Amino acid sequence: MNSIPSIISKHKAYFAAGHTRPLESRLNILRKLKQAVKTHEADLIAALYQDLHKSEQEAYSTEIGIVLEEISFVMKRLRKWSKPKRVKTPLTHLGSKSIIIPEPYGTVLVIAPWNYPLQLALSPLIGAIAAGNTVVLKPSEYTPAVSAILSKLISSVFPTDYVAMAEGGPDVSTALLQQPFDYIFFTGSVAVGKVVMEAAAKQLIPVTLELGGKSPCIVHKDADIQLAAKRIVFGKFTNAGQTCIAPDYLFVHEDIKTKLTEEMKRAIREFYGPQPERNPQYGKIVSERHYQRLLSFLNDGIPLTGGQSDPNHHKIAPTILEQVRDDSPVMQEEIFGPILPLFTYRNIGEVIEKVQSRPKPLALYLFTTNKEIERAVLGNLSFGGGCVNDTLMHVATPYLPFGGVGESGIGSYHGFDSFNTFTHKKSVVKQTNRFDFAFRYPSSKNGLRMIRKILK
Repeated sequence: MNSIPSIISKHKAYFAAGHTRPLESRLNILRKLKQAVKTHEADLIAALYQDLHKSEQEAYSTEIGIVLEEISFVMKRLRKWSKPKRVKTPLTHLGSKSIIIPEPYGTVLVIAPWNYPLQLALSPLIGAIAAGNTVVLKPSEYTPAVSAILSKLISSVFPTDYVAMAEGGPDVSTALLQQPFDYIFFTGSVAVGKVVMEAAAKQLIPVTLELGGKSPCIVHKDADIQLAAKRIVFGKFTNAGQTCIAPDYLFVHEDIKTKLTEEMKRAIREFYGPQPERNPQYGKIVSERHYQRLLSFLNDGIPLTGGQSDPNHHKIAPTILEQVRDDSPVMQEEIFGPILPLFTYRNIGEVIEKVQSRPKPLALYLFTTNKEIERAVLGNLSFGGGCVNDTLMHVATPYLPFGGVGESGIGSYHGFDSFNTFTHKKSVVKQTNRFDFAFRYPSSKNGLRMIRKILK
């Protein structure tokens, strides 16, 4: 691979030459990208299994299918989004026209994580391409099988001066962050997000940071318990809990604790069998280091279910922990694994207070049929996005922006918001030459009087 500075300079030259700007070219390249994903589907499913033990269903529904839907959604609407937009003009600008012209930033850097290595690489790429940028894509070194197929896929669609892969470890990321990009899009941990933002700040590069945090899940006593159990188990243990918006800890009304945990145990058995850690279709932990970190969390409470592990395949059975202290390590860090601490509560005010005392989470999930409870939670708690009576599903619609707030992130994407994120809105006033207002000039005798009348 060429040196990183030369890749960036070639990208900037390619952008300056106008190759990425024509709408038909953008639509055509998105069409080619969609076809390439379909062509490489079997290889991608195999690679996702190799790196993370994702089943075919999970690989398609959480990675491939979402990418295909995103491309289709964007292509259908890109013509409309790309048009200059006429907006109203105030009386002070009589005779003129006001226009907003969407334009791409230029050359953007996308740093993707390992947990959804296809979806979280290609979703921002789609937005960046749709907006007319060139892209340098840095995939995670923890998912080498997916990176290899992704590299093949990208080079079959794009010239290297248009989209380039920069593979490698933290040293490559460090080198990339020193380059004069026009925009940086990062998905990953809060700690690394701070490093990215600091590097970007030195060059005043705008950023979108998709981070994480401890996302609560609240189950009130009036919830449909059987359904809630299934949806929580689905949301928590998909990809072995290695999902940035997975429920991180559980608040259950004390009246339904026993019933909910029994239903959750039943759902775990139904989804993954009696020994999930032995199930080849259940996800594995990405690395030895991450596996050991998660094992240490098992000491922070008493397993209601789970706790078994398979060191040969880095698997930990879906685990619900009780008797967990607020100050224990499992409650201080984002878990990012198949361990779910459970707490009980008597009234919803306690829950609101506890969540408010922590950094703003990326996601929040509430199970209730009580409108007052719903209003209290949604009205008093700040979070990136979430669901009422479900988990994860808000991320799967291109009609909703996806992003964090506070420590869980800056900015958002998906659908129109992806296009928006990678687009600068250029504001232009087209003034008339047919007449001119003398009072605006300093030589006007009654200028100030007229200005006071208008601007108030």
